[in-house]
Formats: sequence, structure tokens, C-alpha cells
Amino acid sequence: MIGAPEPYRSTPIFDETTLPAGLRREHRTKVGVWGVIRVLEGRLRYRVLDPASETILDADHPGIVIPDQPHLVEPIGSVRLRVDFYDQEPHSENTRGCAVHPGSDNE
Repeated sequence: MIGAPEPYRSTPIFDETTLPAGLRREHRTKVGVWGVIRVLEGRLRYRVLDPASETILDADHPGIVIPDQPHLVEPIGSVRLRVDFYDQEPHSENTRGCAVHPGSDNE
């Protein structure tokens, strides 16, 4: 059996004050790059812009970032999070409960 994909890179842990401005405004991953937004504490609003959707993420509900899909995040009070990046869709026990948005192959 082949193991679950491992991230090739992870961001530092951010909080509501250190979360970069670039993540708070529209941005996207490169073609072929998936992300998993992992909230460690608190809550985070995850907004996908095309097609439009909004999800509240927390420690039990990470968010999947689809390659090249415009999105942004907004802290809801105190929050700690990181983003893990993958070169393939991150199917595993670690993504159970993830918010997946329209336009993904998981619909």
C-alpha cells in the first residue's frame, strides 16, 4: 500500500497578527500545487472566490486549497495556523473533515 502524500513545504505557524497580508487578499497556488490550511487554535474564514464559497475552519476542519483557485483567509479573533503544500491531492486520514470547495474533483 502506498502511504499518504507528504507535504513538500509548510509555512511557519501564523497567528492573527503575523498572518501575511498576501494571504488576507486574493491569491492562488500555482498550477499543480494543493494546500491544506491547518488551524491549530481558534477559527479562520476561508473564502474561495471562483466559484464563490465561504467556510469557517477550525482544528477539526482544515481547508483544502485547490490548485490555481483564487481564495483568501480572514482570522476570526485569535487564531494559530499553518499551510502545508503538496504536489498531488492530499488524500489521507489527516485531511478527513476538510472543507472542499466546488470546482474540485471531490464534489
